[in-house]
Amino acid sequence: MNLPLSDQRPQVLVIETDEVLAKHMSADLQEAGYDTTIAHDAASGLRQARDLQPALIVVDRMLSGDSGLSLSSSLRSTGTRAPVLLLMVRDAVEDRVACLDAGADDYFLKPYRSEEFLKLVRLYLKTDVPSTEQIRFADLLLDLATRRASRGDRMIDLTMKEFELLKFLMEHPREVLTREQILENVWGYDFVGESNVIEVYVRYLRLKVEEEGEKRLIQTVRGVGYVLRES
Repeated sequence: MNLPLSDQRPQVLVIETDEVLAKHMSADLQEAGYDTTIAHDAASGLRQARDLQPALIVVDRMLSGDSGLSLSSSLRSTGTRAPVLLLMVRDAVEDRVACLDAGADDYFLKPYRSEEFLKLVRLYLKTDVPSTEQIRFADLLLDLATRRASRGDRMIDLTMKEFELLKFLMEHPREVLTREQILENVWGYDFVGESNVIEVYVRYLRLKVEEEGEKRLIQTVRGVGYVLRES
C-alpha cells in the first residue's frame, strides 16, 4: 500500500563501490528518516536514478569502471535535477572546480563521518514552505517556487547550491556580505580555515548569470566578501 504523498520519506540513491561503506551510509540515512537504494557502479546508478527519481543522489568520485565525475555529468545530461553530492578524498581547489564542472551540488570528504554526512543531507533535503514569491534585482529574476532564475528573456539553470547563493545575495541587495556570513547562511556552517569554496561557486555563478556578456552584478569587495549591485 502506498503512503500518502505527505507521509512519503525522501528517497536517497547511494552510488558506492565499497559495499561496507554503502551499507553504513544507507543505515545512517534510514535511521535519519530517509528511504535508500544502493547501486555499486555507474551504469546501475544511472538506471536507478532514471527509474526512482530520488530526492538526492550520493556518488563516490572513485567508482569502478567509471568516475563519479563522469556519472554526475551523465546524470545532468539525462535531465536529473536532484541534488548530487560527491564523496571525495581531497579538498583542493581543483577538486571543487571538477565537482562543479561535473554538475554536482556539493561534496563531503573521506573518511566518512555519519554526523557530518547527515548534516549535509538535511541541508539539501530540508522542506521549504511553498512560495510564489519572486525576487528581482535589475534584469535578474529568481522564482522561489520553481527555484529557477532568469535574466531578461534567458533562463538560467542553477544547481541547488548556486540557487541558494544567488538567493542570499538577492535578499541583501547592495549590502556587502562577508565570506563568514555567506558560509553560515548558504552552507549552514561556520567559516573554518582559509577555504575559498565561495570564490569557486561565485566564479561559476557569474559564468551563468553573465553568459551572454551581460553587465556584472555580483561584485567582489576585496578582503571582505561580495555585494550584489549594478556598479
